[in-house]
Amino acid sequence: MAYLSLYRKYRSQTFSDLVGQEHVVRTLQNAIASGRIAHSYLFTGPRGTGKTSTARLLAKALCCEKGPLAEPCNECHLCLAITEGSLMDVVEIDAASESGVEDVRESIVEVAEYRPSLARYKVFIIDEVHDLSSRAFDALLKTIEEPPPHLIFILATTEFHKVPSTIRSRCQKYEFHRGSVQDVETRLRHVAEAEGASIEPAALTALARMADGGYRDALTLLEQAVLSAEGTVTLQHVYDQLGLIADESVDALLIAMREGDVPALMDQLGELARRGRDPRSILESLLFRLADLTRAAYGVAVGAESDAGREAATRETAARVGRDRLLGLRSALADAHKTLRDITLPRLWLEAELIRLATVPETPVTVAAASVREAPPAVQPAAQTAQAPAKAAPPAEAEAKAVDPKLAKASKVWQTVVHDLSEVSKSMAMRLGGSRVTQLEGKVLTIEFDRQLDRDWVVDHAKRLAAIQAKLGEHTKGELTVEFTARKRSSAADDEVRTVELPAEGPRLHKMAQEILAPGTD
Repeated sequence: MAYLSLYRKYRSQTFSDLVGQEHVVRTLQNAIASGRIAHSYLFTGPRGTGKTSTARLLAKALCCEKGPLAEPCNECHLCLAITEGSLMDVVEIDAASESGVEDVRESIVEVAEYRPSLARYKVFIIDEVHDLSSRAFDALLKTIEEPPPHLIFILATTEFHKVPSTIRSRCQKYEFHRGSVQDVETRLRHVAEAEGASIEPAALTALARMADGGYRDALTLLEQAVLSAEGTVTLQHVYDQLGLIADESVDALLIAMREGDVPALMDQLGELARRGRDPRSILESLLFRLADLTRAAYGVAVGAESDAGREAATRETAARVGRDRLLGLRSALADAHKTLRDITLPRLWLEAELIRLATVPETPVTVAAASVREAPPAVQPAAQTAQAPAKAAPPAEAEAKAVDPKLAKASKVWQTVVHDLSEVSKSMAMRLGGSRVTQLEGKVLTIEFDRQLDRDWVVDHAKRLAAIQAKLGEHTKGELTVEFTARKRSSAADDEVRTVELPAEGPRLHKMAQEILAPGTD
């Protein structure tokens, strides 16, 4: 007998064997038991979650010699024929390869008029139905709308929004969910035991996480790991096989970025490059690990309850990096992942990007808060602050003395607005990072920028103004409006700049030449 892949060999043959879709199974079994069988079903959900397997199970349950039954017997010749795919009354169509209108007419419309040869129903299973052309959907519409009593349609799709509403409205819709890590891990353990494969629990968990809720993907990964391993499948073998990085190495990268340790960061990246890890796998490993660390930081289980050491290490790393830094890194690395495909030299670009994230301030809010503390021009001239930094009051005391409670509260609100907008737009993060609250009169909040060009960038664009005002309104219930200004330089500073920039000429040029060529002479 030819070799069967694991996902085919262990395809669910009964409803009770179907993992993670109890809501679908319960509804279908109740409908069969009560005799309320619909003429068309639409199964939608991510790939590898059991849509086609459930369609075949439903066909078995309806066509079984002892049925219709809520659970097919898998013993009669009709059930066995459906399992083997040889029953002519159960027709499976791949819409990706038979998407034309003529294919639909020949395979479905013209055949639908004839009664089934052996079974109770003639069942059409159309996989990836969203790939049908618009004309093919039109040809199918009348048959689905008013089918003969012996005809049942089961449509499966991963892209529900591409199915025309005229088709959707004539079908019973069932949504298939991604499997949880625990459900996928349980299925993998069952298959590994049935195959007699030895695999570490941590390796099973890693495979379940990498499958992203898809049972077929998980079984494919397990099969690859078992075939490539010599003996027991270890966690390190799984990482090497998938081209991913161990949690310890990812944690070292994150800690180096958190502490701004550029040499350590570059050493880690160099080591990963020597081990053959490409930039995309590094980014994906960072994102997966950040997801776990975020759950740990907020007290959510990370799926490692069976491994107390790994659970403790995850929580410790999450505490060292910090919640705010975790969220900032997730956003920045997600943007980097999208940009990576357009980069010509991805390894060098990723190194520069991670160094930038390690050396820039943690969040735009931090920059804004620092700007508020550094610039109370009405209280203390900037020149005095620069001349005597050692004598300046501690930041908390200075802020308490310089800012009244209403202005302090407005500053915190503005920092929150800056943070929210920075999460959406990098340009907003850069432009608003140097802004601060300088005045609150009535319901008008005055925001000052360090540079005139940043102020103009905001004011000269109506959509940006509207976005900022809307976000401010969310946090103030629409009570405040905002005005923007730019910091004005002192006249002395302007004179000094102009003096430096003026070219030397006349007597001044002559004196400068004497000082350079003959030092000590007048």
